[in-house]
Amino acid sequence: MDLPLYFADKRNGGDLHTHLRCQKQRRKRYGSIQRRGQIKNRVSIDKRPEVVDLRNRVGDWESDTVIGKQGHSVLVTLVERKTRFTVATKAANKTARAVTDAICNYLKPYRDRVLTLTYDNGRKFAYHEEIARELTAEGFFAHPYHSWERGLNENTNGLIRQYVPKGKDIDDLSDEDVAELIEKINMRPR
Repeated sequence: MDLPLYFADKRNGGDLHTHLRCQKQRRKRYGSIQRRGQIKNRVSIDKRPEVVDLRNRVGDWESDTVIGKQGHSVLVTLVERKTRFTVATKAANKTARAVTDAICNYLKPYRDRVLTLTYDNGRKFAYHEEIARELTAEGFFAHPYHSWERGLNENTNGLIRQYVPKGKDIDDLSDEDVAELIEKINMRPR
């Protein structure tokens, strides 16, 4: 199929197309799927055992991160679903490697009390299989944009934000400050 003269001219660097009475509008592309960062072997929350939803046993955790000033510093938060016991630890940065190391190092002493972990769909949990292997636990991912499927953790992060508002650098907090903050949250009625 031959192109009209003005399109051929445009392809060759000409400007005839600018003199057309109706110039075609460029179509704006919305929401292209980014395949580069998809998490491999993710298991949907639909496959999570029903006993987790009942909150009848200790050992089912929800995990998320609280991002500090300009996205550089990260606080990894983990909340146990039945007891609402919260733990948090600082990660070196928000990469999947740093978050995985923080979770494994913090929960390894309690691995007998970790049965399942539920994550959001952030790339920071890309090494979920390594976490599951280290802690001998199962990992599940909530549906995209369904934050209520991990509502306890989202609520806890909101409580943390009372002490660490957006824009505050988490790197400024010492490990003792983080421990004190989490103790306050664990002692609060919820």
